[in-house]
Amino acid sequence: MVGDVLKTDLPFFDACVANLPYQISSPFVFKLLLHRPFFRCAILMFQREFALRLVAKPGDKLYCRLSINTQLLARVDHLMKVGKNNFRPPPKVESSVVRIEPKNPPPPINFQEWDGLVRITFVRKNKTLSAAFKSNAVQQLLEKNYRIHCSIHNIIIPEDFSIADKIQQILTSTGFSDKRARSMDIDDFIRLLHGFNAEGIHFA
Repeated sequence: MVGDVLKTDLPFFDACVANLPYQISSPFVFKLLLHRPFFRCAILMFQREFALRLVAKPGDKLYCRLSINTQLLARVDHLMKVGKNNFRPPPKVESSVVRIEPKNPPPPINFQEWDGLVRITFVRKNKTLSAAFKSNAVQQLLEKNYRIHCSIHNIIIPEDFSIADKIQQILTSTGFSDKRARSMDIDDFIRLLHGFNAEGIHFA
């Protein structure tokens, strides 16, 4: 197969082994993980820091949106380090080999909604969620989505409705108001997403 892998429709495959151009690492990983039918596993070489982000756990310095999104959809293992002196000419960065095995069946979650929530909380992962959701842009987006939801379901919105108050009520009732994204695991985010969705607030 010849061409830009990010623009090419992938055929069925069982395994993928690749040494990628490092600048396409993130979009390629999610192209693989959202590919259907499922493949069995991928063995991929990445820049060391990117690889460590893939496997980072809550509380780790490198734990980020990439970490939790990848781990939602797959089992990820760091297999080995590859020093830059193994290449001629040597690159400027160290590398690592990672194994990715997609979860089959995948979790019963709308990934676009999930990523919308995760994106908001990891913009400033050291802030409390209460602070993260005070952004005007975030509140405007969620209020727009909420009004669409209410319109579809014939729900009357009170004249004194405040999206800020509703968001805070959800964060408080789910116990996440003072939590920080850096320390939250997949189960935490699933509970938080369900808490918002149950109140008619969506992220996509």
